[in-house]
Amino acid sequence: MTKYSIMMPFMPTRHEQALPLAALVASGAADRLWQGQALMSEPYQTFTYAAASGFRIPVGTAVTLMPFRHPIEAALQAKSLAVTTGHPVVAGIGPGAAILQKNVLGAPYRSQLGAVREYFTIMGGLLADREVELRGEYFDCRIGLPSLPGPRVELGAGVLRPKMARLAGEVADVAITWLTPPKYLRDVIVPELRAGAEAAGRPMPRLVAMVPVALTAPGRDPAKLVLAGNTGHLSMPHYQDMLRRSGIDVDQPDPTAVAKNVIEGGAFVHGDISEVRDRLVEYAAVGVDEIALNLTGVCQVEGLPSALADLRAMLPELTR
Repeated sequence: MTKYSIMMPFMPTRHEQALPLAALVASGAADRLWQGQALMSEPYQTFTYAAASGFRIPVGTAVTLMPFRHPIEAALQAKSLAVTTGHPVVAGIGPGAAILQKNVLGAPYRSQLGAVREYFTIMGGLLADREVELRGEYFDCRIGLPSLPGPRVELGAGVLRPKMARLAGEVADVAITWLTPPKYLRDVIVPELRAGAEAAGRPMPRLVAMVPVALTAPGRDPAKLVLAGNTGHLSMPHYQDMLRRSGIDVDQPDPTAVAKNVIEGGAFVHGDISEVRDRLVEYAAVGVDEIALNLTGVCQVEGLPSALADLRAMLPELTR
């Protein structure tokens, strides 16, 4: 049965701003709280603050970026967070855009797949309490971490395109997608995940989809919500390539036209509660194990109370 979770729809400037969302998960309305990479309140610290405030809930990162954190530090942080929350943690990791890699590291990774493979080899080994020795092109490591009793940490890979999906099938516990229509997941991502897993002789990773969504409401313009929540993603070459592969025309000079194509192509879910439920069932039908409801557009345009109102209206209908 597909689970429903919540994507934090903003970057907190103060940790306490996340507590209403943590409380919603703690109430049992949703399975997990996710947060993406933030440059203000760091996700691991936000989740720790929530736990210290009484909301010890399942959490996940979708996704934190490799250039900001060595895999040893990433493994240590994730293991510590699992102990702090008392629940399994999904440590979602991605390489980030090439321009980010250049700005942080001085140059982009020569091979995105090669860098991810090395990072996951180190981090995955440390999470499994193994001694890791790797002299790679991107990372050097000869270390083990002391065993830390606590809930499991699942290693998640940010996945958009076929080759990364196949690699995730080989090395990740969870594959995490963003802005990906169901038909693209069915036709491209799931087959590649399965092929990678079979080649490595391991189970196929769980599939988690971050789905931008909004309910219809008076005065709401869905195209405006798409742009408010996804303009940055729509400007990145790897997202544009994924959307083109999905059959969505993103090569329009008018951003509103692009946003409308995103809606028509199924990458943004919009409608009344019944329509939203039917659209999200399509994700479940193609093999998505967990859907994270992403109300970023609503939050950016109307504020967190409106995003929470949408979540409180949708979740009981989706999980009944």
